[in-house]
Amino acid sequence: MTLPHALPHLGAVAGDYDILLCDVWGVIHNGRESWAAPCEALTRFNREGGHVVLISNSPRPASDVIAQLDGLGVPREAWKAFVTSGDATRAELAKRAPGPAWIVGPERDAPLYAGLDLTRADSAKDAAFISVTGPVDDTVETPEDYRERFAFGAERDLELICANPDRIVQRGDQIIYCGGALADLYESMGGRVVMAGKPFAPIYDLAIHEAEGLLGRPVDRSRVLCIGDGVVTDVMGANAQALDCLFIAQGIHGDQAKGEDGTLDSARAGALLKAETTYARYAALELAW
Repeated sequence: MTLPHALPHLGAVAGDYDILLCDVWGVIHNGRESWAAPCEALTRFNREGGHVVLISNSPRPASDVIAQLDGLGVPREAWKAFVTSGDATRAELAKRAPGPAWIVGPERDAPLYAGLDLTRADSAKDAAFISVTGPVDDTVETPEDYRERFAFGAERDLELICANPDRIVQRGDQIIYCGGALADLYESMGGRVVMAGKPFAPIYDLAIHEAEGLLGRPVDRSRVLCIGDGVVTDVMGANAQALDCLFIAQGIHGDQAKGEDGTLDSARAGALLKAETTYARYAALELAW
């Protein structure tokens, strides 16, 4: 097993990269508060001539998520461009308009559908496809709450478009289910799933396009570093794109990558990566300059 290099400080390798494709939830905030050290690291990278593109599996368009970042205290200086799974997924939804679509998710995700002229179905029984952003109430619901309703869609061979491939995220001190967990259930029932967010190519195509706009030239992919805490989203996506990756091993993995002295244990971080057949060039418990 090839172990990731322990990287306590981004500044040690910052000069090797022009672009950071940085995950959001789990790296710079936990849904309730932002973290000063990661925000400062990204701000410093931008200030010293680099370009930070935030790349999030949020199911809403980036333009709608910016207000959330502002509210959590993430400084605008910490990023220069922002792409989301919602941005990438809108193209998939547009292909399938007017539907009808059975839409599953909380009302806050409504901006995903703005201007797409989709008609809505009440259930999988009368839908042309299913669109999922996450549980309707992620504070109490689990994927199992959707098994019976998903059965109709699987039986009818309906596609499920998942706008958030994340399985779980940490909100404060609570672990909550995301759209990817519902998509996993649907797929296990024989249903067909389509996703455009991390680790899939469409969101990276958008991010690289944004990076080229910031650079004013084509991107040298050897000078792009992906940063994230999700092994099957951030790390796997970076691997598929042949991009370097900094694995934030604390995030949703808690203390699993910590040694007895409280610092990163590269062997434990490597085991988390190996379990999903992935690899990261670097690992750290948190993002810091």
